[in-house]
Amino acid sequence: MANDTLLIKHTGNGKQVEYPLLQSTLGADAVEIRNLYKDMGCFTHDPGFVSTASCSSKITYIDGDNGVLLYRGYPIEQLADQCEFTEVAYLLMHGELPNQQQLLNFNQEINDRAVIHESLRKFFDGFHYDAHPMAMLVGVVGSLSAFYHSEMNIKDPVQRLRAATRLIGKMPTIAAASFRHSVGRPFVYPRIDLSYCENFLNMMFSRSSQNYIDQNHYIDPGYVKALNLLFILHADHEQNASTSTVRLAASTGANPYACIAAGIAALWGPAHGGANEAVLNMLAEIGTLENVPKYIAKAKDHNDPFRLMGFGHRVYKNFDPRATIIRKTCYQVLEKTQSNDPLFELALAVEEQALKDDYFIEKKLYPNVDFYSGIIYKALNIPVEMFTVMFAIARTAGWVAHWLEMMEDSSMPISRPRQLYVGPPRRDFLNIHNR
Repeated sequence: MANDTLLIKHTGNGKQVEYPLLQSTLGADAVEIRNLYKDMGCFTHDPGFVSTASCSSKITYIDGDNGVLLYRGYPIEQLADQCEFTEVAYLLMHGELPNQQQLLNFNQEINDRAVIHESLRKFFDGFHYDAHPMAMLVGVVGSLSAFYHSEMNIKDPVQRLRAATRLIGKMPTIAAASFRHSVGRPFVYPRIDLSYCENFLNMMFSRSSQNYIDQNHYIDPGYVKALNLLFILHADHEQNASTSTVRLAASTGANPYACIAAGIAALWGPAHGGANEAVLNMLAEIGTLENVPKYIAKAKDHNDPFRLMGFGHRVYKNFDPRATIIRKTCYQVLEKTQSNDPLFELALAVEEQALKDDYFIEKKLYPNVDFYSGIIYKALNIPVEMFTVMFAIARTAGWVAHWLEMMEDSSMPISRPRQLYVGPPRRDFLNIHNR
């Protein structure tokens, strides 16, 4: 809805044009400039899209200045405290929280779709034994289109929902299979009697002689709760790099499996999905408790390349609301595991000293969700190379929600950014003998 306008004036030729401001429900309005080139003969230049709204969306809202994260209008704090991950996935996909029967049906469908085709399982035999789990995840998810080619009519809302639910259901199975292949363990099939997070843990860690979770659910429910919380907190985060990649691919009419595979590939980048792994690498570099003050000082030195990973956030200028939620769970998991790993003690010392340091307080550099999530994953015995895979499992809920939203918008054009060309002007070809 347009109320106000923004006046743009070309100081060179004096031409000026008013462009409508589109009103948002929350946050900044956006100026509609799709006719800018036609009107003014120029483009906008916004590297990294820091001031560009590439789409309109009803899914997630972030207020970075005030530390607010809403899924479909619900504060992340309320959802994390009271929901299961699949309940949040349903909310992201459908726009409303499910009632009891809807959630039961949704969970059943996810469980039914968790099984992967035997031929797809054999794909893993083609990967080298030390292949990175993310490499396998990208390849296998993309190959799903070869198994469901008769159900990829993206104009059919029934087939769209089926594909979205299929991706949420199969992602933990494919992820666990990627891990087990990388360590040479046999594949474990999903069980219909387990919850989403229980199933994943069972497929990851079961031995041939004993299930990780038996029918008495002997696994500590605190571990399942922690994993559920992490999945909820990572389920969506507005127009981040991987979600934007999914939407860019989807604008071409690509099938959903190809779109999600593209999102996984973007997530693999260390600047996006590898932040919690970087936290553990940083702690390994610090090494001992005695080194913490020295590295805190290095982090404050602008001439020193060392950075305190897991502190501050590009979007959240005050505090990361997800970190506030996850901090308590982090301590609970560490207490339950009773781990003697010195890395955990080191992490707590870094957190303590940074939180009371005036430099970090003044610059509002507080621990973010990645600082705590890496510690929790390590305490749950999730290997470091699986950290980004864990992120992908959770973020699939957001990716498919954005894909569904795009497919419902028949007016969405193919995404085709323009550029500011700074190469050579036109020049004539010279024969090789005259160069």
